[in-house]
Amino acid sequence: MKQAHILVSGKVHGVFFRATTREKARQLGLKGFVRNLVNGDVEVVAQGDDNHLRELLQFCQTGPPGAEVEGIDIEYKDVKERFNGFDIRF
Repeated sequence: MKQAHILVSGKVHGVFFRATTREKARQLGLKGFVRNLVNGDVEVVAQGDDNHLRELLQFCQTGPPGAEVEGIDIEYKDVKERFNGFDIRF
């Protein structure tokens, strides 16, 4: 299992980015969280297998209708904390 730390920039607040990311991650069986950052980015931390993490990353590159993704930064890390589900954090 791997963990991906994804930062998404652009018009990603107020367009249901968090809700649709949570839905996609749950469909893929990933664990972790998504949250808005004060600088306007969205942060995603997801744990799972490589193929499902790549699918989530592909989703994040476009996001839901209304989103305008300008950039993606991804870093793979060792799993230090295991999550029970995939949630929206505030």
